Amino acid sequence: MENLQKRANVVLIAGILFNLSVGMLYTWSIIRGRMMESVEAGGWEWTSAQAGLPFTVAVVFFAIGLLIGGRIQDKTGPRWIVTIGGFLVGLGMIISSLAGNSPAGVTFGFGFVGGMGIGLGYGCVTPPALKWFHPTKKGMVSGLIVGGFGFGAVYFGPLASALLYNFGIQDAFLFMGIGVIVLSVPIAQFIRNPPPGYVPAEPKNIKPAAAKAAGNTVDYFWRDMIKTPRFYMMFIIFMITSSVGLMIIGNVTRIASVQMGVTDTAVLAGLVSFLAITNMLGRIIGGFLSDRIGRVNTLFVILSIQLVNMLGFMFYASFPALIVGIIGTGMCFGALLSVFPALTAEQFGLKNYGANYGIVYLAWGLSGVVAPVIADNIYDTTGTFLAAYIMCVVMMALMLAVNFMLMKNVSNVQKARAAIA
Repeated sequence: MENLQKRANVVLIAGILFNLSVGMLYTWSIIRGRMMESVEAGGWEWTSAQAGLPFTVAVVFFAIGLLIGGRIQDKTGPRWIVTIGGFLVGLGMIISSLAGNSPAGVTFGFGFVGGMGIGLGYGCVTPPALKWFHPTKKGMVSGLIVGGFGFGAVYFGPLASALLYNFGIQDAFLFMGIGVIVLSVPIAQFIRNPPPGYVPAEPKNIKPAAAKAAGNTVDYFWRDMIKTPRFYMMFIIFMITSSVGLMIIGNVTRIASVQMGVTDTAVLAGLVSFLAITNMLGRIIGGFLSDRIGRVNTLFVILSIQLVNMLGFMFYASFPALIVGIIGTGMCFGALLSVFPALTAEQFGLKNYGANYGIVYLAWGLSGVVAPVIADNIYDTTGTFLAAYIMCVVMMALMLAVNFMLMKNVSNVQKARAAIA
């Protein structure tokens, strides 16, 4: 048993490191900023809509890749899917380098190939880790795994900025692509499912009620899952709340420039890294918090904070205020991405988790074409994000109402399961 626990820890650490090696998605704010600069300054003079398209496509195919990878790994295991995912992420960056100043080429490389690769890898490191650990640790495990992805931008941000301004956009893509392949492919070889019949050890000092609740789950096939009302409530909350977070994440450097007058490239790169740190901390804290107060209650906290934060962005006009806004955005967005894997496993079981969470995660993919795209068009038209902030406030208020309905539905399901047990 001790040897198996060591293997469980190896899988957990490998999952964190893999996500750490492919977590460059949140550096797009820096890359797009460079692309929108003048040719004389080393940029490509792209419009906001052109510079936002690769990111939007990457988010969509991230979700599609996660769905495909999750379904396959349920049948074959995760190792080779994760390996292919890491390779495709690097290949997408290399294709973007070869494409040069071509919105279509970069969208295909970074958006389609890279996004698909991130989805395949990211979607197949959490399921095996959850299977290695006791159900009462779902939030902790998912928080640590997805935290690795969020933390990747901490070093990718300064690295991307240095490469962009010292070697140019094309070489920056090339160097980052090669680096991703060199790091991610070897790490992927440690991502494995537990052996047949493996039962995770129960944590010491666990409360009997918590142990009973954790074990009181039902394994749903995806066709059964999508027939439940709570699936649709989860889906819309995930989609809209992620969309609000992505809108800020994808535009943080422009917001800093337009609203606060920040133009120093080192400061802008630092903001991206700081956002990544808060994102990572939110994933870990959100996971631990959901183990203690429940997944749906944690969602209520996230939605409430993000609503207040979007109201604040309408008035943030100083650098300290921007820092507050970044902390709120990063923490809430990160927590969301650790709560939903655990919530999906809790509500629909682990047997078909890869396929089930892949479908749930399509909400995140769709989120990339809601608030971020609308915000880009608003900015191109008005030169500000004010109307986008108002839109986000309304959406968060609606999501709080949906979350109350989800609370009631989940409570009824738990009572019904307890009665049967």
